[in-house]
Amino acid sequence: MYEWNEIALSIAKEVEKEILPLFGKPEGGKVIGVSPSGDKTKLVDKIAEDIVLNALKPLGVNIVSEEIGNIDAGSDYTIVVDPVDGSFNFIHGIPIFGFSFAVFKGSKPEYAMLYEFMTKSIYEGISGEGAYLNGRPIHVRELNEKAIAISFYTRGRGVELINKVKRVRVLGAIAIELAYLAKGSLDGVLDIRNYVRPTDIAASALIAKEAGTIITDDTGKELKFDLSASEKLNIIAVNDKRLLKLILETI
Repeated sequence: MYEWNEIALSIAKEVEKEILPLFGKPEGGKVIGVSPSGDKTKLVDKIAEDIVLNALKPLGVNIVSEEIGNIDAGSDYTIVVDPVDGSFNFIHGIPIFGFSFAVFKGSKPEYAMLYEFMTKSIYEGISGEGAYLNGRPIHVRELNEKAIAISFYTRGRGVELINKVKRVRVLGAIAIELAYLAKGSLDGVLDIRNYVRPTDIAASALIAKEAGTIITDDTGKELKFDLSASEKLNIIAVNDKRLLKLILETI
């Protein structure tokens, strides 16, 4: 059995070493290709992904990554990775971005890690065993209906939700926002732009679920996704059924 936590952290640290000198520098955002989902591949993403591929290919596992798409090695294990979630933030000097790493056996998630580069925070989710921040258990907070704080991505749909909550934050890195929900810093995270890819949320969805989060699509059904780099999703993640009800009624 692989020591996934050690593998993930060692890759994250290597990515950190190579990319941080480019933080906030325009050269990190130089476009050098197009990803399978049609997004432009930036230099920072390519540097980070090459490190990931060099580390994972010798293990003989399947790999799903933002810039390269799917590599099928015929393994029982699939690693879904976003080497730099929040690359716009990275390029523009906003210190909210992370390394996202999820392990699936078949279609079932087993282990997930999110490494937040600037705070050195290590979030982990182990299927059936809970969620952790730097080795300590974390859990969603109790909902206070008078002080709801959400992260909300929309292109106008359900915008009146803004008037029904106390605070709205949009941090530009959904993997990190889901981890913040898991540790009790937010009450909800939703993106209803039909924009989120499985690579963005595969790791943090497990971390959030293990911390007690309810995760659905935009109709309130349990969120399901393929292990792909191109599928586009809507996601609602909340700490309480009452908040889910409020969101669904509004959108």
